[in-house]
Amino acid sequence: MLKKLYMSPFGYLISLIQNLISIVHKPFMVYGFYNNVQKRFFKYTRISSNTKVLEKNKLDLDDYVWIGHYSLLDASNNIEINKGVQTGSHISIFTHSSHNSIRLLGEAYISLNSRIGYVSGAVKIGEFTFIGSYSIIFPGVTIGKGSLIKAGTIVTSSFPDYSIIAGNPACKVGSTIDLDKKYFDNEIVKENYYCKELIDYT
Repeated sequence: MLKKLYMSPFGYLISLIQNLISIVHKPFMVYGFYNNVQKRFFKYTRISSNTKVLEKNKLDLDDYVWIGHYSLLDASNNIEINKGVQTGSHISIFTHSSHNSIRLLGEAYISLNSRIGYVSGAVKIGEFTFIGSYSIIFPGVTIGKGSLIKAGTIVTSSFPDYSIIAGNPACKVGSTIDLDKKYFDNEIVKENYYCKELIDYT
């Protein structure tokens, strides 16, 4: 119904109204998130007011998550973001892509339900991972806990726990364990580190 309305002459008016609203609307952090997957409210999760979420009912965000401004979370095929994950601004997480099927199907793409070459897959981000600004994560990717994705990284494959990830396409360039070791003697870090067994192990 809405699609038909937008495709009609009223679409110009709808677009104008939306663009006018966007001029006066300033981004801010929204505290608290109701997780439709877990049926729980997470008080300490914060998401920018202008982050776009596709299919929020399939977005599994845990507590203490921070999603920065101007981001896109495409949860159409499920996104799981574990506790303590933070992102910079302008990050995108996709769980579907038409980059092959649009060429294969041409103009018929819009009218078909079954699309040749269509890519889809859930994305999972492990706890206390940081995703740098302007990073893009593609369908089917799993990122292990405690990882660091550097700004501008294009992630097309999965990575294990404690990975430092960078590049286009992304590759593992280090370990967050090695990065963090120099702080393990600090009493505040010993008390609060997200993965205490690593402090004891090293």
